[in-house]
Amino acid sequence: MQPFSHPVDVASSAEAVNPSSVQPMTRPVLEFWLRLQAIDGVGDLTVGRLVRAWHSPEAVLRASRDELIGSGCSPQLADAIRRGPDPSACKSIERELTAIERGRVEVRSLLDPAYPTRLKMIPDPPPLLYITGTLTEQDELAIAIVGARRATAAGRAMTEELSHDLAGAGMTVVSGLARGVDAAAHQGALAAKGRTIAVLGCGIDRTYPPEHERLRRQIEERGAILSEAPMGAAPHSHHFPRRNRIISGLSLGVIVTEAAIRSGSLITARLAAEQGREVFAVPGFVKEDTSRGTNALLKEGAALIERAQDVIDAIFPQLEQALRLRLQPHQKRNERGGQLGKEEQLVYDALSYDPLIVDDVIVITGLSVSTVMASLLSLELRQRIRQLPGQRYLRA
Repeated sequence: MQPFSHPVDVASSAEAVNPSSVQPMTRPVLEFWLRLQAIDGVGDLTVGRLVRAWHSPEAVLRASRDELIGSGCSPQLADAIRRGPDPSACKSIERELTAIERGRVEVRSLLDPAYPTRLKMIPDPPPLLYITGTLTEQDELAIAIVGARRATAAGRAMTEELSHDLAGAGMTVVSGLARGVDAAAHQGALAAKGRTIAVLGCGIDRTYPPEHERLRRQIEERGAILSEAPMGAAPHSHHFPRRNRIISGLSLGVIVTEAAIRSGSLITARLAAEQGREVFAVPGFVKEDTSRGTNALLKEGAALIERAQDVIDAIFPQLEQALRLRLQPHQKRNERGGQLGKEEQLVYDALSYDPLIVDDVIVITGLSVSTVMASLLSLELRQRIRQLPGQRYLRA
């Protein structure tokens, strides 16, 4: 594996394009893209190479066999392009175009000036991006947060805090809408009234997991949902490693808060390193399965972080001035909600991101039962702590 210390590729602000000023792709142009993608033997790398050489998929499809071979295509590939997609693929393309129009889905191509600049720089960017919600210029200042689906309560709390504080500082939080850490990352950004992007491993007209439908709608209101998969595509397992390269490709860096030793989150971290992105990891207890992956990343050179400011400090020197100005001064999470009383502070200090029962809080603080219960209620109302089933409490 490559070392995890890389300079961040930051697009020049002079090249930034206001997405709202770009006209949506017309149906005929989109059809040419879909027809080229539907040809056997034409993958993302080939599509990217061809459209960059010919400046449009239409020009590729109309080129002669000799012209295609002259531009670097093998005779077999040139013949396949000249034949075009088979009749069944053409019917699928027609259904796809109708579904996109009915779903009011925006589609951006690799040649679109408003295609995410940083994503365009990876070796195999998706030729087409399906979008609901809205992508903005602010999303060039993005950080990905990924981790275990079966996250611990402490892992979810840490993820929410990082996401909340990074979004509050002006960064867009990117994740994959999965259970566990991904959901916590989106929720933390939304709680800060910041921007967040979810990248799906299925068609954009589907939500996976289905119980995140409400969360998806909230993300669309304050950010965007992205997918490269065609409309109606099921969440097959092979889609998710491909999805992960988009998560890292959109971002300045990737944070892994919890991960098992073999997990998709580690795939995302490795893709980030290969793409020249920063990789950050939150250390964890050595005997916890969901910490083994993050601890392994730290051994391999990932940057250890404990708070959002650690991430900001790492990427800030590498940003151009225009992006630096978008970062807001960091405000400590503990300063929100006003000053705490003496007993409240004692109770708050006794808690951590590992849940404690009330009896433990009483023993640690030496306060009476009534004082601890009143303080816990006050802290919960201020959203400084969270109650879990079984009268267990942890910091929020």
